[in-house]
Amino acid sequence: MRGVDYSPFYRSIVGFDRLANLIDAASKAEPSNGYPPYNIEQLGENDYRIELAVAGFGDEDLFVEVQENVLTVSGRKADRSEDEAPNYLYRGIAERAFERRFHLADHVSVTGAELKNGLLLISLEREIPEAARPRRIEIGNSGGKAKTIEGRRSKAA
Repeated sequence: MRGVDYSPFYRSIVGFDRLANLIDAASKAEPSNGYPPYNIEQLGENDYRIELAVAGFGDEDLFVEVQENVLTVSGRKADRSEDEAPNYLYRGIAERAFERRFHLADHVSVTGAELKNGLLLISLEREIPEAARPRRIEIGNSGGKAKTIEGRRSKAA
């Protein structure tokens, strides 16, 4: 399969460099093996939760890290000596090491993580700073009266 050329998009977007880089990186990423399976749930307008099925892993075997808007979840079972290793007749629960990455949008932060019933639950929250929230802009005219964008007249400027 040949790659996709995103250069036409780069010519017509301004200030979306990070988004363009994410799209480019996602198109080049190797497909994952699907382990461990996960869900992403939206709990509210600004609240999310990632659920990873990590059967067989304890909280000491799991690592959650956020760096530069990338959430990395990894798991690795501690090596056992031959004396401690069980003698399995059948082994259906995968305990292989894994690493899964999630790219977080700007202003999304991890608020907590807990291991419950074989699921690693990671809570996320979008916190939009005051400077990024919508605000009303007054529009002035040459008649000395100001109007708002919403079309209502305000007192003379």
